[in-house]
Amino acid sequence: MFGNNKKDTQSNSPGQGAAHSLNTLTSGTVIQGILQAESDIRIDGTITGKLLCAAKVILGPESVMEGEIKCKQAVIEGKFSGQLFVEELLNVRETAVIDGDVHVGKLIVQPGAKFNVICNMGALPKDIKPKSASTKQPAQAAKSADDQ
Repeated sequence: MFGNNKKDTQSNSPGQGAAHSLNTLTSGTVIQGILQAESDIRIDGTITGKLLCAAKVILGPESVMEGEIKCKQAVIEGKFSGQLFVEELLNVRETAVIDGDVHVGKLIVQPGAKFNVICNMGALPKDIKPKSASTKQPAQAAKSADDQ
């Protein structure tokens, strides 16, 4: 009468649930170089270099990052300096200190946050080219130096 005729359709295949897993770098951890993650990642330590994430990046209140982040979503509570590319939503919390260039789809900045950036909102360009300090070609620059 009250029997359960439903069959269990869940499988334990590898990779299932990976979208909801969270990588964590705890306070005191220092990384230099390139860090790649397919799922969400929380940083409470220090990173110098690149962080490439296919999901959400969370920089905790004690985190320090210098370099470049490319991700789908981000929550910044700590310190970041460099280039930040967020495909969807960037949430800048009240404890955050951000300096550099920011490219985002959408943006939330909480009162109290220090947000000293050049900000571009909207769809990210397919190929992002860094701005050059000099507009002269290397051959032209060398020729100009020889002329003096």
